[in-house]
Amino acid sequence: MKKYGCIGKKLTHSFSREIHRELADYEYELIELREEEVAPFFESRDFAAVNVTIPYKETVIPYLDEISDVARRIGAVNTVVNRGGRLFGYNTDYYGMRALAEKAGVDIVGKKVLILGTGGTSKTARTLCLDLGASEVLTVSRRKSESHITYEEATSHHTDAGVIINTTPSGMYPDVESKPIDISYFPRLEGVLDAVYNPLSTNLVLDARERGINAEGGLFMLVMQAVFAVEKFIGVKVSREKSAEVFGKILSSKENIVLTGMPGSGKSTVGRLLKLSGFEFFDTDREIEKRCGCTCGELICREGEAYFRELEHQVILEVSSESRRIISTGGGAVLREDNVRALKRCGRLFFIDANLERLRATDSRPLSDTEDKLKRLYRERLPIYRATADVTVPDMGTPKAEAEYILAKRTDNI
Repeated sequence: MKKYGCIGKKLTHSFSREIHRELADYEYELIELREEEVAPFFESRDFAAVNVTIPYKETVIPYLDEISDVARRIGAVNTVVNRGGRLFGYNTDYYGMRALAEKAGVDIVGKKVLILGTGGTSKTARTLCLDLGASEVLTVSRRKSESHITYEEATSHHTDAGVIINTTPSGMYPDVESKPIDISYFPRLEGVLDAVYNPLSTNLVLDARERGINAEGGLFMLVMQAVFAVEKFIGVKVSREKSAEVFGKILSSKENIVLTGMPGSGKSTVGRLLKLSGFEFFDTDREIEKRCGCTCGELICREGEAYFRELEHQVILEVSSESRRIISTGGGAVLREDNVRALKRCGRLFFIDANLERLRATDSRPLSDTEDKLKRLYRERLPIYRATADVTVPDMGTPKAEAEYILAKRTDNI
């Protein structure tokens, strides 16, 4: 008998097993089922409880004996519990999304809400927004229907929207560069929620934060729906403290540590001192040198800085696309906005704020090979380093002290 688990079509990138392992003491399996295998699975009733994910949240309903009022109103089930051979269906995504809105500080009351997408999570978002007192809730689809408006209509006739909720896969790994809508059309926008959790922050979320709009990706929703699922699975209340602890642990286990700062500030040295289980260290300058077969200084002298920056950008896109990485960046990496965005999708930026006196001009760095060049570079870049950093690491005298500071700060604001 399969005790507990998650059923879906493709579960390769699922975080569910890790989350449930932290929340409760039971074996939790990832069970990939083809469409023709869903009916036999539920008809056999050979499990204690399961979560249900894409694309089966609506498919499972006919096999259930009872479903909760919330799940019935939504028309989708993501949690099924077997009680004495009778199957009970719930929708814990509803409570997870409500918790996400609260965490992000997104107030739904009295707002026009645009929900992007038409699947099970979209229906969950719609029911929640109506329950929370939204003034109007519109579902946005690529195709117009009686119940859906198009994206063109959203950006032309509904620019007064106060909240946008994305339930589409746009922006999901590996298609991390995409985003479902351009929020510049919505001057009254106050909040953005994105159900996508990989990457941790999609371009949609980053767009909103850059404009000072409250925004949050889907990891917290994923953890909180699991919290409510566990309570249904085993009938034990999970405390707020435990929920916060598990979210912090899952986030810190996924979030990259990105080191920025001037050439010679010790980023690589600090990075190698950050010993974290399961994390891999990358130095973007070394990755560039592997590809070109020469030092970065030689490449700049031979091909020019523009060529070097483009190669650096390609390397950053690659090394930042995966989680659990410690990334030491080149001194000029943050000069390109698209580099910063790529690094922030799955990472937190730590600026090593080394004092100018600690830096040295060297022949190996053609952009700062004299004291005058170094000082000019420092003055030009310092505001950019500070503006792009999530955490500024003060000059603490030794790489060891700075590494310890980063380890202490990496879970702040979780």
